[in-house]
Amino acid sequence: MSKQFRVKCIIYIAGIAVYGGAIAVSMRYTLDNSVKFIWFLAAYLIIGFETFGRLVENLMQKKLMTEYTLIVLATVGAIGTRRYTEGVFVMALFGLGMLFDSYTAANTKRTIQELINIRPEYATRLVRGREFKVDPSTLKPGHAIIIKPGERVPADAMVTYGISDVDTKALTGESLPQSVGTGDRIYSGYINLSAAIEAMVMGSYEDSAVTRIMKMVEDAQDQKAESENFVGAFSRFYTPVMLLCALAIMAYPSLTFSYGNWDAWIYRGLIFLVVACPCGLILSISLAFLGGIASAARQGIVVKGRNHLEDLAKADTFIFDKTGTLTEGVFRVKDVRAFHMTREELLGIAAHVESYSNHPIAQSLLLEYRRQVDKRRVCRMREMPGYGVTAIFDGERVFVGNKKLMDWQGILCTEVEQSGTVLYVAIGEHYAGYIVIEDSIKEDTKDTFGYLREKCNAVLVMLTGDTQSGSIPVARELEMDYAYVNLMPEDKLELVEDFLSIQDCSERLVCVGDGINDAPILARADVGIAMGAMGSEAAIEAADVILLEDDLRRIVDAIKIAKETLKVVERNVTFALFIKALVLVLSVMGYFSMSQAITAEVGVMFMALLNSAWISKYTV
Repeated sequence: MSKQFRVKCIIYIAGIAVYGGAIAVSMRYTLDNSVKFIWFLAAYLIIGFETFGRLVENLMQKKLMTEYTLIVLATVGAIGTRRYTEGVFVMALFGLGMLFDSYTAANTKRTIQELINIRPEYATRLVRGREFKVDPSTLKPGHAIIIKPGERVPADAMVTYGISDVDTKALTGESLPQSVGTGDRIYSGYINLSAAIEAMVMGSYEDSAVTRIMKMVEDAQDQKAESENFVGAFSRFYTPVMLLCALAIMAYPSLTFSYGNWDAWIYRGLIFLVVACPCGLILSISLAFLGGIASAARQGIVVKGRNHLEDLAKADTFIFDKTGTLTEGVFRVKDVRAFHMTREELLGIAAHVESYSNHPIAQSLLLEYRRQVDKRRVCRMREMPGYGVTAIFDGERVFVGNKKLMDWQGILCTEVEQSGTVLYVAIGEHYAGYIVIEDSIKEDTKDTFGYLREKCNAVLVMLTGDTQSGSIPVARELEMDYAYVNLMPEDKLELVEDFLSIQDCSERLVCVGDGINDAPILARADVGIAMGAMGSEAAIEAADVILLEDDLRRIVDAIKIAKETLKVVERNVTFALFIKALVLVLSVMGYFSMSQAITAEVGVMFMALLNSAWISKYTV
């Protein structure tokens, strides 16, 4: 519970306590009217504190005809005619509805401070050959730094000495490490993996990649338009119409067929205004969304606000990251083709040669080999960034790497056209075969896409920082409508903006991701969905919906819950409007007192509560 929400609750409870005390004392003792007025007025002002604040905000924005205007006029009129109990009670009901509404948003996105965990805690600066640990924010262009294995790159820089592999997943989503050497550009947020490198800072810390991502997330959240709730849209015409009707009831009969009977018709006009107040309507909507959010939470789906359920039910464009979202993010051997030896022999040679490497490809080879490697059979192992690995295995020189390595060594082989990463193996000058390694698609992805196409008429898009060879085959297998590769976070955000620009008001765009590089688009989308089980803190904070299980089928569950919730909202609204219309007619005819009208309003809220209790138990 946020501090702001706790303050609202405390103020409301204090107001209710004053109101209860006023009722209890006035029932037990005969109070002077001025004392009674002051006591109830105090309760009224405390309970209506937030309502008055919202009214002032709307007036400052030149929004006169809102539900807050209606509720204040109705309750002021009731208190002005000495119906203190009824006037404060109506404000209390309205305040309760606002509290329920605030509760649904109490766990909305906090500030993006969690992004701090992708910043390095320190930078190692080189000054005349000596190393000094400094705060990354103090780095300036031209400063020399050293990044050791396991450390994060503290600022955007250019490598001046050394060769190493860097993990770029935080920024690009690319799951395979990238080789860098002298003259290559490296960005803050990258992780150095294999060897120490020296670099020259190319820009200020404020202009670094990590800082830019944080800024993009904040800007995207500011740009995202909150979906307009039903009451807000409805009150545009509802409030002025109800206000004019109430004034007409007060004035017209007293000036015509019931000439001079002002007291009776003013009272009926006030009853009309009280009944017209949308407190029951607001509460019926809030309770329904609370039920939907509770249902989602029970099934491992965290929804940060009711408007996200509304948008999710209308979604028709779905944008996905690839690695870790559509695919497992774990590399496996897909195919082994050996020449002049068995499959197991080729795999064994490659596994032994790669056994000293921490590269994900090396780990996938060892996993597929499933035997204990004998490192005594391997010597003089050397990694060649951008090419592969070479070593002496059982007395013979072995090369394991890409096609460029084979060409460099003058070894003839045909380029393999398969999806994934192809490792070519050569023993001495002879080509021995190849091994294909790929990141496999999650089992639940195709079923999820089938539902989105069939039930949501969805456009399916992939945005990834991965390479074309590793991404396009995945997009084709999943029959996606669009696929964009080799993207940086700012590129992804630009493409999301393009998709948003072609939407009409009835369409919604959903982005699904799990990495730091996905945080800006999750914040900018109409609905951002984070894969919470494996997702980064940045993605989870920026998202509107969090899947606690790393299971894409939860997206389908979330959509089903959202659609069912909107059905409950429609039922609640229909019932509330029907009762309101009935009571309004009867109150004008003189069949309802103000207290009876309020009782009818309470009945509406009770029925809404029962309906919402049902949706909270809904299971997909």
